[in-house]
Amino acid sequence: MPISGKHRRPKSSTIARGFAAAGAGGAVIALPLLGATGAHAAVQAAPAAHSAAATNAAPVAKKQAETRTYSVVAGDYLAKIAADNKVDGGWEKLYQDNREVIGGNPSLILPGMKLTLGGSAAATGTTQAAPAPSKAPVAPKPAAPSAAQSSSSGYVAPVPGKHTTNYRASGANWSSGSHTGIDFPVATGTSVKAITSGTVVTAGWGGAYGNEVVVKHADGHYSQYGHLSALSVSVGQAVSAGQQIGLSGATGNVTGPHLHFEVRTGPAYGSDIDPVAFLASHGISV
Repeated sequence: MPISGKHRRPKSSTIARGFAAAGAGGAVIALPLLGATGAHAAVQAAPAAHSAAATNAAPVAKKQAETRTYSVVAGDYLAKIAADNKVDGGWEKLYQDNREVIGGNPSLILPGMKLTLGGSAAATGTTQAAPAPSKAPVAPKPAAPSAAQSSSSGYVAPVPGKHTTNYRASGANWSSGSHTGIDFPVATGTSVKAITSGTVVTAGWGGAYGNEVVVKHADGHYSQYGHLSALSVSVGQAVSAGQQIGLSGATGNVTGPHLHFEVRTGPAYGSDIDPVAFLASHGISV
């Protein structure tokens, strides 16, 4: 007779939190199950990672929002663009950020250039070949001058209006110690006219004069037009009285846009004569 007694509860597997998988060779591999605590931790980790990515992306998005692209138009110069667009650091910062686009001369910018406002041009992929300092943009060919611009002697004023800085004015602003011409305070992009017929002997970069044109006239005198933003003529070209030879600007050694005008007895610096008296002798009052 079998001995009565209590049934013994079979012992549970020593792998308490797992399951057994039998391999081909009969070996058993224990694979742990993910407990409730571990699952909760994994769920909580995802938002943390997302939050960190969002935090890091915020400054980048803000920087991209602050960076804009500006397309240069005729009559623009860096100080004007910086002021109109409230660029922190003024034209110097604008030039620094776009030096690869503009080139070595901050006073010479061309219509169509893409400038970056609020960051460097390299960061936005804005690239454009910088113009060589010896070259100037070519202005559109002008229409024939109106009769009102001419005097009976065949001479015209180079630009409208009266001059400001007098001939031979003294001061430290000029390397010779005095002003070798007269200045006309006109806005960038104003049409500049040949005072009378002649032949172009200089058209290009003139150092402190910026972009300049020098014209030789039939009486042996020369007229010079400095700080131009664009040129309409080339060396060797014949021009008539009142023909546009370029557009006024602020290239070279200037504090703002204007036309520097000289009359000379030779083509080069240092042969200047009084331009006011010369024009007055031909019926032109400036």
